[in-house]
Amino acid sequence: MNTQTDILIVDDEAAERITLGEVLRLEGYHVTLAASGEEALALARKQSPRFDIVILDLRLPGIDGLQVLDSIHKISEETIVILITGYGTLETAINALRIGAYDFLLKPCPVDEVLGAIQRALSELKAGRHRRTLVAQLQNTLQELVKTDNLEDLEIEVKSADDRITVDEVTLDRAKHMVTYRGNPVDLTPTEFRLLECLMNRVDEVCSPQELVKCAQGYETDAWGARSIVRVHIRRLRRKLEPTPENPRYVLNVRGIGYVFSSEPN
Repeated sequence: MNTQTDILIVDDEAAERITLGEVLRLEGYHVTLAASGEEALALARKQSPRFDIVILDLRLPGIDGLQVLDSIHKISEETIVILITGYGTLETAINALRIGAYDFLLKPCPVDEVLGAIQRALSELKAGRHRRTLVAQLQNTLQELVKTDNLEDLEIEVKSADDRITVDEVTLDRAKHMVTYRGNPVDLTPTEFRLLECLMNRVDEVCSPQELVKCAQGYETDAWGARSIVRVHIRRLRRKLEPTPENPRYVLNVRGIGYVFSSEPN
């Protein structure tokens, strides 16, 4: 139970919207209701602090659920979106995951299943906030070390620790769930971090999209679905990690096979 968690429920069916809202209020969550995508986006723009979780019906009048999903993440990258629909297909689920849905539930959805999805989302949200706090702390530490000329000692320590992987100028710290490039923190989402860890654990080995989904996300999917899911995360990872994302040095594509983290960047 978390009285500090703000949840937005978006569903054009009043009975389902109101019923789910009451259930979540009884669980201790602060709940806001919206009957359309337009109303949801207006509420999301005004909400401060931003909504923690949005439970979003896929089929809505006017702006559909996928458009709302995309717009919600433009308003707040941190907000977690759980899609719920009675018209689910594999293709729809993959499209939702590609543009950032955290989970995809099918109606009629038992209350326990919704509550389970919310708990998992909150764990992800907590991990992300903790990671950002650590990144900020590391930035402050690095600034102090630069002032005292101890940065070189820190680099030696990082490269010798067992729970860290260092390849060229990229270091991944498993214990602190943190990545640095040239000593500067790189703010990755939990999924991006796990994907990078999978690649760096097999440096210079080509990993197929299916292997990466299994390693980073913990489930199996077909080749087409895996390519669709991994492609969007690779693109975001490159934007944050690579000096020139359009001409990557580290995360390379091997056409028709998969991706590799190269120890000998161009």
